[in-house]
Amino acid sequence: MSVKHATPNFSQSQVAETVKRLFGLTASEISSLPSYDDQNFFIDPIEDGKYVLKIMNSEDSKNPALIEVQTHAMSFLHQNGLPAQTALPNISGQLMSLEEIDCGYGSQKYMVRLLTYLPGTTISKVPLTPQLLYETGKMAATMDTILQEMVHPHLAVLERENLIWSLSNLPLLEPYIHLFDGNPLEKVVKSVLYQYKTSVTPKRCNFRKCINHGDFNDLNVLVQPDGRDGHRISGILDFGDMHSGYYIHELAITIMYMMIEHPKPIEVGGPVLAGWESFLPLNEAEKDCLYVLVLSRFCQSIVLAHYSVSLHPENEEYLMITSKKGVHILSQLWELGKEQVEKLWFQTAAQFSDKK
Repeated sequence: MSVKHATPNFSQSQVAETVKRLFGLTASEISSLPSYDDQNFFIDPIEDGKYVLKIMNSEDSKNPALIEVQTHAMSFLHQNGLPAQTALPNISGQLMSLEEIDCGYGSQKYMVRLLTYLPGTTISKVPLTPQLLYETGKMAATMDTILQEMVHPHLAVLERENLIWSLSNLPLLEPYIHLFDGNPLEKVVKSVLYQYKTSVTPKRCNFRKCINHGDFNDLNVLVQPDGRDGHRISGILDFGDMHSGYYIHELAITIMYMMIEHPKPIEVGGPVLAGWESFLPLNEAEKDCLYVLVLSRFCQSIVLAHYSVSLHPENEEYLMITSKKGVHILSQLWELGKEQVEKLWFQTAAQFSDKK
């Protein structure tokens, strides 16, 4: 996000006033939740229920049609049995409200929604067993398949041709590579970009299109104990990067973020792939591009984290969570090479599926 002061900075008193005025709720507890460039607050009101107040950054708030489609998608997934958050109507019956508030940068407009609070902990905090990775891959495939059936008058807004987080737009990273300033990682990122242009772009015509969640990461997936010494997925969060894309992109994103949290990252791909293909088998072009697309997502995460820190140094700890781990994993994947990594992933996936 290019505007330095687009991220909201609501105080607790401003949050309490907003919740009371818009939703008629008196907050007995307000606590901040992590966010990349929005603000999220856990709200425990004196009245019934627990909620999350989501305050969109001022730049994204300028596109209400996109937020409307994202909000609809959450409800659509929920209606189809997936554990997605849903938005609650305010006292005027609206699911979203554009609020003009000064939170330190002058008066700006922010889109505000009250979302259901889902139980569980982020998948980043539990052991990533092969079975949980399998379920994560299956959930990602199920989610995108359901989203592809969604109907809405503003679906065209999901095209998002300049969305820098879309794996269709990897070359948009090029203006930011200078931030590495001679860091050895610069060579790897440039090499991945070259591989993307020469081996992925020509095959894209064979990828199957869909609507991507776009950020199925270790902080956006909630889990709860399943009663059998494992965990089940209990929540899907944050639809802010949702866009028109391809099934294979969602799989690459899912593998990449699960690798971040695993003690042996290279072993993640097989179980996630097995879970995905249990619901939606890949075609040959998709299989052939998976490795480079996973590397491409690492590059997006690392490059854009460095850029965000240059804008918001005060939020460096959160912004660099993925990047710090990702640097080592990206280098490892690159050194192992496409043939060796793919062999491990696809053989492991086949063995995992045979046991089912």
